[in-house]
Amino acid sequence: MKIAPSMLSADFAHLAESVARVENAGVEMLHLDVMDGNFVPNLSFGPCVIAGIRPESKLFFDVHLMIERPERYIDYFVKCGADGITIHFESTENPAEVLKTIRAAGVKPAVAISPDTPADVLYPLLPLVDMVLVMTVYPGFGGQKLIPACLEKAAQLRAKIEELGLAIDVQADGGIGAGNLADVLKSGINVVVAGSAVFGAPDPAKAVADMRKIEAELA
Repeated sequence: MKIAPSMLSADFAHLAESVARVENAGVEMLHLDVMDGNFVPNLSFGPCVIAGIRPESKLFFDVHLMIERPERYIDYFVKCGADGITIHFESTENPAEVLKTIRAAGVKPAVAISPDTPADVLYPLLPLVDMVLVMTVYPGFGGQKLIPACLEKAAQLRAKIEELGLAIDVQADGGIGAGNLADVLKSGINVVVAGSAVFGAPDPAKAVADMRKIEAELA
């Protein structure tokens, strides 16, 4: 399991310190939700914030673009320090070409689907990506409850990945905590986006250790 705390839950008044706390807790990634107010009904932050925090962290920067026509901005996010860029299948007319552009820029490409999008639309794109992201809530706002049917889609994607003999991460984002982490991992998900569960914890290191314990109990 790789843990990717969402920076949306960080303390933006003390952003570098907040990110350092979760990095020191032993997570592998920092999940960066970029929202444009069009693809999703919310706004977050853009490349300048990512560029500002990049020198302060050695974590893998997992940039999740919840924006319309992400192909317009790939260069910006590459230059600001993204290690991986996730686009939404629903956000562009030709996701395959955008994923190829991300790969050509030396960044790991990934593709996401929202809760109402079936898993099989991603099957043709699997050879082009390093990761697929299954949204387990409707994108745009935190604090929602995980939609159980989305875990079935994750299981379908994991089965197809194994059928094709590919090495691809399956990520889930939304409503994940200690109470449902076991079910999340059983579905074939191995990258977990956790916002308040880590950033909001009084002791992020303990929160991460508790998540690792749940994973170990499934082994």
